[in-house]
Amino acid sequence: MIREARIKRKTQETEIDLYLNVDGEGKVTVDTGYPFLDHMLDVFSCHGFFDLEVKAKGDIEVDKHHLVEDVGICLGRAFSQAVGDKKGIKRYGWSVIPMDDVLVRCVVDVSGRALLVFDMKGDDEVKYSFRDFFRAFCRYSGFTLHLTVLYGEGLHHILEGMFKAFGISLDQATSIDVRRKSVPSTKGLIEEV
Repeated sequence: MIREARIKRKTQETEIDLYLNVDGEGKVTVDTGYPFLDHMLDVFSCHGFFDLEVKAKGDIEVDKHHLVEDVGICLGRAFSQAVGDKKGIKRYGWSVIPMDDVLVRCVVDVSGRALLVFDMKGDDEVKYSFRDFFRAFCRYSGFTLHLTVLYGEGLHHILEGMFKAFGISLDQATSIDVRRKSVPSTKGLIEEV
């Protein structure tokens, strides 16, 4: 079974075509018109072994926030669709990633309960755009995500550490455990609530 999804989204602010293969090799083709976002999606896919294609454009001359958040929406929908009923997945994943002076922790639960806990110091427009990327991802995937910057400075390294940790943790959580024959829940299902 190939766990993949294609999501298309068009609004007055953005137009996105996103393909995801959860069980990929880390092959990435990304062109959003925002090189920093492209870089973050590249490191996410590389470290999570996700095949990802994103062709997007947005009103970045107004604000990059719309594009960043809408890519998060599409990625969340893609993961939700690709993992389907979640049968046989590990469900949980976590990692702690150093990025030079920065240390980031990421914990994922494919829970059916959309929740983001985002602990990052600073008051910066880029920070809020990427916080909203992760918030949108959680809302549209139904996953719980805890992202914590344990220490360090430098926005680039903080966000890069987050995306690497996110990829590794999500790869663990969505991986198939051959020992598990059903959904990883004592309820017998993981549903969106």
